[in-house]
Amino acid sequence: MGTTEIFLIALTIILAVPYAAWRLLRTDRWAPLVVVQIIGGILLGPGVLGAAFPAYYAFVFTPQVIGALNGIAWWAVMMFVFVAGLELDLADAWAHRRETTITAACALLVPLAAGALAAMALLTTPGWIGPHGAWAQAVTGIGMACAVTALPILVLLMERLGLFRQPLGQRLLRYASLDDVAIWGVLALILLDWSRLERQALFLAGFALAAWAMRRAIVRLPQADRWYIALVWLAATAFGADWSGLHFMVGAFLAGAVLEAKWFDTAKLDAMREFLLLTVMPVFFLSTGLRTSWGVDGTMVFAGAALLLVASVGGKLAGVHLAGRLLGWGKGEASVIGWMLQTKALIMIIFVNVLLDKGIITAQAFTALLLMAVASTALTVPIVRPRLARLQASTAP
Repeated sequence: MGTTEIFLIALTIILAVPYAAWRLLRTDRWAPLVVVQIIGGILLGPGVLGAAFPAYYAFVFTPQVIGALNGIAWWAVMMFVFVAGLELDLADAWAHRRETTITAACALLVPLAAGALAAMALLTTPGWIGPHGAWAQAVTGIGMACAVTALPILVLLMERLGLFRQPLGQRLLRYASLDDVAIWGVLALILLDWSRLERQALFLAGFALAAWAMRRAIVRLPQADRWYIALVWLAATAFGADWSGLHFMVGAFLAGAVLEAKWFDTAKLDAMREFLLLTVMPVFFLSTGLRTSWGVDGTMVFAGAALLLVASVGGKLAGVHLAGRLLGWGKGEASVIGWMLQTKALIMIIFVNVLLDKGIITAQAFTALLLMAVASTALTVPIVRPRLARLQASTAP
């Protein structure tokens, strides 16, 4: 068969297998389709199905097919991160700045510290730091991965739980939004390259000027033209960030964060996010699965994932409960909020993809973090449902 036919076979597998599992196994109660797609990417990759059926893997995922899939995945995730940056509502966070700052800080710093301690334990053995990573970069990167909350997945889960338009849901959005800004800021610091500092400074200065001009220009355009210009802006900013050594994902987030969601039709913005999740993000999940590795000893990967999961979940819950005590929350609130903020899939996976791209962590560390993200996200809904029901019953008039 030619490359086109094999590519279409791969695409059929990517779209059909996770959807069939999601529907037939009825996993939506504990794992939405996006989580099943991530798990599917891992299972279809070289570490599981590829190891069991190497002939299948060699036939379907040829270098040419993988190259084509990677191109789709890059653009898909750039648009997704752009939309995530666009949807940040920093004005609302500023209006509730004391509560939001205290909660976001506790929910970020405590699991970051716990994750960094877990990373230090892992790094005492070889196989976790990448070829271009320093010890401090790996510790900070792994620690930050334990602290991440995936805002887009949080929105999906809140919609399923009926929280999105509720006061509690709006609070969760504020906390996660502020942490999203911190996540990309920390990533930029991790990627700071002294040998390319002039380029990075030039990019940031040029970006600040270009962002000012873009904000003034885009509001003067008709609604029909704003998305076209926004996508050009996205591609150009991502190129500038990658050229400077910061990675195109940082540029994609910055491109969205400096614009405002109110400048775009809300229905089209929601449709854009759903379209990306439906059509092209599954390719990103598969390409992520293709990068997994179980190392020399697969047991170490699972042990590392378990350690990171304990650090992530325990740190997040401890941080949110600390915020609850400082702010005088009611009984049960901290537990629900802490578990809702466990959602890590997508943004955390994008974050660790960047670390792997830059050689800061190894494929083994990447796989452990990926397993931790999937487990953390899958735990959220089953644990939150009964706690949320008790909280709503206790606060009902």
